[in-house]
Amino acid sequence: MWPSWVKTRSSSSSAAVSTSTSTDLVPAVAASPRLSFTSPSLKDLQSLLKPDSAHAAAPSSPSPRVFHRIRVAASALRVLRTLQQPSVPSRPAAELPSGTGRVVLYFTSLRVVRGTYEDCRAVRAILRGLRAAVDERDLSMDPGFPPELASLLPHRRRVTLPQVFVGGRHLGGAEEVRRLHESGELRRIVAPAPPSASLNCTRCGGERYVLCGACDGSHKRYSLKGGGGFRACADCNENGLVRCPGCCVPAA
Repeated sequence: MWPSWVKTRSSSSSAAVSTSTSTDLVPAVAASPRLSFTSPSLKDLQSLLKPDSAHAAAPSSPSPRVFHRIRVAASALRVLRTLQQPSVPSRPAAELPSGTGRVVLYFTSLRVVRGTYEDCRAVRAILRGLRAAVDERDLSMDPGFPPELASLLPHRRRVTLPQVFVGGRHLGGAEEVRRLHESGELRRIVAPAPPSASLNCTRCGGERYVLCGACDGSHKRYSLKGGGGFRACADCNENGLVRCPGCCVPAA
């Protein structure tokens, strides 16, 4: 009735069951290496983490335990990550004399990137609150300022804004200015603005730029030389703007 393979399997399984019931379980487990697994306890796990007695007696053994290798590798990774972290730069403000540092601020007035605009506005507010003599150089108003800033920081691949220079030395960005302002060091190193300087200029409205009076902001001037024709104005930038003479600190 049943196929031959079913009868063979049932007979072999019944024989195995009868054999296991007739013999002791402990010798069978000891004889078979595959059946020697038991449920591990906390003591078993602690014993795995400890080195073998043979390795403890002979520390020069070339075959350490697997868990020991893992612990050594994890320690090496932690040390490598610590070495790769950038070190905290030294404070250049401590090297600057008190009250003699003229400030040059590179920033942007465009609101394309909100974080950059907020940092630039915060740094301008801090420097204006200290009434410091600041040479504000807006990169969005004058196309000549971006290459100028890049030449001052040649070691940086990507220059973020704002960037502050005090006394001809690079002070840093927004984070450094905030930190020095909170500690009181920024007030010590910046030079005060002259009493005649006004923060709210009525001529430029605080924008620090006005239209060129020679070309009326067109950046083109008619010249009779060479048969006549329009040429680029040499008194203003590509946007037809000049720095406000009433409120801007002369360029250093």
